[in-house]
Amino acid sequence: MYFRDLRKRPVATATVYTARQRRLLVLGLCSRSGRAAGGLLPPERMGTRKKVHAFVRVKPTDDFAHEMITYGDDNKTIDIHLKKDTRRGVVNNQQTDWSFKLDGVLHDASQDLVYETVAKDVVSQALDGYNGTIMCYGQTGAGKTYTMTGATENYKHRGILPRALQQVFRMIEERPTHAITVRVSYLEIYNESLFDLLSTLPYVGPSVTPMTIVENPQGVFIKGLSVHLTSQEEDAFSLLFEGETNRIIASHTMNKSSSRSHCIFTIYMEAHSRTLSNEKYITSKINLVDLAGSERLGKSGSEGRVLKEATYINKSLSFLEQAIIALGDQKRDHIPFRQCKLTHALKDSLGGNCNLVLVTNIYGEAAQLEETLSSLRFASRMKLVTTEPAINEKYDAERMVKNLEKELALLKQELAIHDSLANRTLVNYDPMDEIQIAEINSQVRRYLEGTLDEIDIINLRQIQEVFNQFRVVLRQQEQEVESSLRRKYTLVDKNDFATISAVQKAGLIDVDGHLVGEPDGQGFGLGVAPFSTKPGKKSKSKKTFKEQFSSSARKEGASSPVSKELEVSASKSQLTPSSKDGDVKDMLLRDRETSNTSDSPKEELRPLRPSTPPSKPVAFEDFKNERGSEINRIFKENKSILNERRKKASETTHRINAIKREIDVTKEALNFQKSLREKQGEYENKGLMIIDEEEFLLILKLKDLKKQYRTEYQDLRDLRAEIQYCQHLVDQCRHRLLTEFDIWYNESFFVPEDLQVAVKPGCSIRPGMMPVSRIVSLQNYLKTMMGFQQTQRK
Repeated sequence: MYFRDLRKRPVATATVYTARQRRLLVLGLCSRSGRAAGGLLPPERMGTRKKVHAFVRVKPTDDFAHEMITYGDDNKTIDIHLKKDTRRGVVNNQQTDWSFKLDGVLHDASQDLVYETVAKDVVSQALDGYNGTIMCYGQTGAGKTYTMTGATENYKHRGILPRALQQVFRMIEERPTHAITVRVSYLEIYNESLFDLLSTLPYVGPSVTPMTIVENPQGVFIKGLSVHLTSQEEDAFSLLFEGETNRIIASHTMNKSSSRSHCIFTIYMEAHSRTLSNEKYITSKINLVDLAGSERLGKSGSEGRVLKEATYINKSLSFLEQAIIALGDQKRDHIPFRQCKLTHALKDSLGGNCNLVLVTNIYGEAAQLEETLSSLRFASRMKLVTTEPAINEKYDAERMVKNLEKELALLKQELAIHDSLANRTLVNYDPMDEIQIAEINSQVRRYLEGTLDEIDIINLRQIQEVFNQFRVVLRQQEQEVESSLRRKYTLVDKNDFATISAVQKAGLIDVDGHLVGEPDGQGFGLGVAPFSTKPGKKSKSKKTFKEQFSSSARKEGASSPVSKELEVSASKSQLTPSSKDGDVKDMLLRDRETSNTSDSPKEELRPLRPSTPPSKPVAFEDFKNERGSEINRIFKENKSILNERRKKASETTHRINAIKREIDVTKEALNFQKSLREKQGEYENKGLMIIDEEEFLLILKLKDLKKQYRTEYQDLRDLRAEIQYCQHLVDQCRHRLLTEFDIWYNESFFVPEDLQVAVKPGCSIRPGMMPVSRIVSLQNYLKTMMGFQQTQRK
């Protein structure tokens, strides 16, 4: 989440006007773009996005409405004033004043000044790899085509398009280090149909399939549109004049030569470095868009075919305005580009990877003031749109391959020089053949057998092959072991019920359905024949060794040492022994009989130690209640404090989230008020921005919410620090408790009983001071010494 502290910005006092005036003055709380100071975008986003530049060009006229249209001193503001309609009565809330803040107002400007102001930077940046779009918009007859193309009668009256072509070729001459190719295309959108204005050229030919708009990861392009290579300025002008002669124009009361279609002249550029080592190259394009003029049918008097054309023109311009409104709304997910061919073809230019400039052509006469106001509103909405211009860099695959091959040859030469300086024999760095691989395999086998002390290392490729041959030898040995086990044992799949039934009938499976001697939870085990298979014994008289082992393990909580000696690694299969195990059974029976008769009468007088240690969970509960009770108490207290701090942190987090949601709702309402004000036109009084009372109250509310948010967030940070410290204490107590338990468990159940006196309180050996293994070794030593002394006495 990103926010800025309002206290870091100087805030001036605000004068609140009456509700009837619906205006209020705020200095410092809102910027020229209409965003609140606390709602600015993060710096990293501000650096990648760029606002659309919007200019207004006023058509010269002798009947200029000076009382209704005025310009600001900075030549960037245009104010519109309408007189109130007295026919509406005394209560008349009609808005009469509008103020539009743009990037420049071109009034009585020459074609040279228009190009320098609007298009020169866009064209120069296009040669550096940035896409550009220049668009002319306005009412019919307001001068869009004159601004874009110019007049052919006078050379000084040429428009943006021919001047852009001239600048492109002049800048190419100034860059001799790059080979730059230029291509052009000319597209016309007439009655929602696509036409190629350069299709009349003799080498183009008629298109069989209609043109369509296609999207791919690289952008939007027109399938079927001819693109022409131009090596010099004269060729580009010839193509421009050819396309101009094919444009559809008509005449009506407001314009004798009215364009009845939208036209897009595109200049494609591709710059390759003349240095062969540089495989990067840049591409860019410039879209020069001459839109058809919007018109009111009541004023133009269009009929028949011209009326149908006007309907398509107004419809497409309406869809264009809808797309612009959607792009200006940052919370809008879907942008309706596909509503018409115009917006679909300009998808890359509108809000995409492009430098976009809009020239709005308007009338200066009072009779056209309503259409002028509509055009200025469109320009104001266009300024809300942001684009993300970026350099279009690509890589030449053929040049990259050549550079890599050249670098590889140089590296081989350098390796040869190093080998000669190190007095090494000729080393081959090429891929190894079968003979060399076989030799390395032989060396690995001899190294594993011990006949070869070491393997000489030559290069990295040989090291990789040595490791690979180690893997090959290991796999071969695994296969040999598996084949030898198959010859000695029979593999039985647990899912093969027929085989299991046959083995069970043969007496190799106990009553539980498992192989004899199989450990619990494991895949297979080396089986021990059940006692029932012994001659002269009944099958029901005694339990099998498997049953006795399982019951004793469940009662004692751990497996006996005998079971550990019989366990084997798990697998999906089981091994059925093919040899007799009578010796193993006899040994186990003798051990059991010995253990049953080894108890002395003296041991019966004291508490008996269990033959098998209890499970650690059970022993741990006893330890916490007796010897480790104090540590356990401290551990529980620390844990309760930790849970309390976590609960407080959770409550603080919920409050922060609630404040954040309220901030988002307030920002949304504030943005709605700003967009509404921008659409109606901003109004200034002596350089100060005028806003209404509701927007001012929203700004103050947003400021208070952000202050609460910062306070709660600081509390949350303090709680997190306390939680981290408490967690550290709890971890320490837990570690101490577990360490003390391990010492107690080993001394209580693993130290021999005749040595328990040595570790009792008050003796020379403290609990935990000597490991269990050392105590067991001491016991063996004492037994040895006692035996030696008895021998000496005899």
